[in-house]
Amino acid sequence: MTKDINQVTPYNSEATKKSQVEDMFDNIAPKYDLLNHVLSMKIDVLWRNTLVKWMKNDNPQEVLDVATGTGDLAITIEKGTGSKVIGLDLSQQMLNVGVIKIKKLKLDGKISMQKGDAENLPFEDNRFDAVSVAFGVRNFENLTKGLAELRRVVKDNKSVYILEFSKVEGFLAPFYMFYFKNILPAIGRLVSKDNRAYTYLPDSVNAFPFGEKMKQILLDTGFKKVEYKKLSLGIATIYKATK
Repeated sequence: MTKDINQVTPYNSEATKKSQVEDMFDNIAPKYDLLNHVLSMKIDVLWRNTLVKWMKNDNPQEVLDVATGTGDLAITIEKGTGSKVIGLDLSQQMLNVGVIKIKKLKLDGKISMQKGDAENLPFEDNRFDAVSVAFGVRNFENLTKGLAELRRVVKDNKSVYILEFSKVEGFLAPFYMFYFKNILPAIGRLVSKDNRAYTYLPDSVNAFPFGEKMKQILLDTGFKKVEYKKLSLGIATIYKATK
């Protein structure tokens, strides 16, 4: 039986999921970008570009990127839309890597990074023209609460964009799952030196609702319209939820 996503944790310790997620990303921060690009064969770049092309139609002036990590999506949003971006993340070590990256690109006047909790966002209601999350909602301690917070801070008639792993279906599914459950964690452990982080990834993806189930959860959260696009045979999905 598949676990509820809120119950899947990185380290299976007595600490809260939120605390474990923060520790995990602090641990792997120095190697995160390298592993991200190697393990996805850089297809993650294409996924982020697809999200930003969709978002660009909204002509956003200020965007909040939640679970920003080292800032890859925040940078793509700024370059693709010209908007000001606030990147927020639970892990200070991931943010530290992102700040260096943003300064090197001379984007520190356009992108600001701050530590914060996605389930208790430090922003007023109806603040942002768009909100984004890439590969972060799986890590929320309480998925419903986190999604409600994303909805709260986006303006009426504006959208939240969520890029998240889903599941490959069809004849390629067994091959992909073998890679995802065996090869990917082995490489992740070897490079990051964190024995659990890249085992948590397939575990959390396996437990995460996707497609129509995720669409219904977003509608139940109060969004008036939800669309989604499958990417790369269903490895990932972009959800656009409009308030």
